[in-house]
Amino acid sequence: MPSRPCALCTSATAILKRPKTGQQICKECFFRVFETEVHNTIVDAKLFKPGDRVAIGASGGKDSTVLAHIMKTLNDRYNYGLNLFLLSIDEGITGYRDDSLETVKRNQMQYDLPLKILSYDELYGWTMDKIVEQIGKKNNCTFCGVFRRQALDRGAAMLNVDHIVTGHNADDIAETVLMNIMRGDIARLGRCTLICTQGDDTIRRSKPFKYAYEKEIVMYAYFKKLDYFSTECIYSPDAYRGHARTFLKDLEAARPSAIIDIIHSGEAFELAEEVKLKEQQTCKRCGYMSSNELCKACALLEGLERGIAGMGVKERRRYENETTPSNLRTTSIPLFPGSAF
Repeated sequence: MPSRPCALCTSATAILKRPKTGQQICKECFFRVFETEVHNTIVDAKLFKPGDRVAIGASGGKDSTVLAHIMKTLNDRYNYGLNLFLLSIDEGITGYRDDSLETVKRNQMQYDLPLKILSYDELYGWTMDKIVEQIGKKNNCTFCGVFRRQALDRGAAMLNVDHIVTGHNADDIAETVLMNIMRGDIARLGRCTLICTQGDDTIRRSKPFKYAYEKEIVMYAYFKKLDYFSTECIYSPDAYRGHARTFLKDLEAARPSAIIDIIHSGEAFELAEEVKLKEQQTCKRCGYMSSNELCKACALLEGLERGIAGMGVKERRRYENETTPSNLRTTSIPLFPGSAF
């Protein structure tokens, strides 16, 4: 079968088919359109202003590695005027995170960016290995997600940055929309498609890859020969998100535009006036934002320290009604910078 010319430049030979558009294009045109689309997303959403200090959430995986490469490339090309940093969280997963952090350290050298690594053990006195040892693999992603989000905010505060960017892509956001629909989570459904979020006591956080397909991020990393870590987290196969991911892949196979369609549907959702969301307040223990007296991280840590994190609902209620022991390690979690305590 004769080779086809690139659908964009018409001079080079097409070597790939874009999953997002179906266009058959050459490698150089793919680089150009992928980078331009991310740039347009950044400009249209007015994500940054000159002089911003921006932390790139770096895990060593494909998404964050491509994000670091793209942010540095676009910052230089379009003169954003940003001061970029790499921020990594060490969850304490032996054989996974320790190896991926070696990739992050190489990325630091390759992109000449400052790197800050913050660990769960340092912040919370627990690693994910220890947590899984106590509670098993069924709900461990809940702990990791809550701890990681707060750790990123704390690390960013230590770096004195204005903004955190993460490698969440279009597939991730579409999966989250589906998960929130299946769980009936009204509060999260209303904000999960936002490209940029910021609480009163948290640092501005955005997703420049909001409209970038995961397959195209993989293709970009492959053709650019970027250095990234490709092993899946050893604790994630049982995660609830996996079911949404499988369903989304089936939809994409039948209709490639399904990913973007779901995101646009999520953007169109509006909460009814009678739906009342909890007001945000400050955690009485660590000063982090919360919708309850204790933030999720402190509540989960208290369960771990009491040894009730893996218990059933009835057993937990019996223990939760008891007075909090004064020697719990949760009382020594560092106060969140900028809290009123």
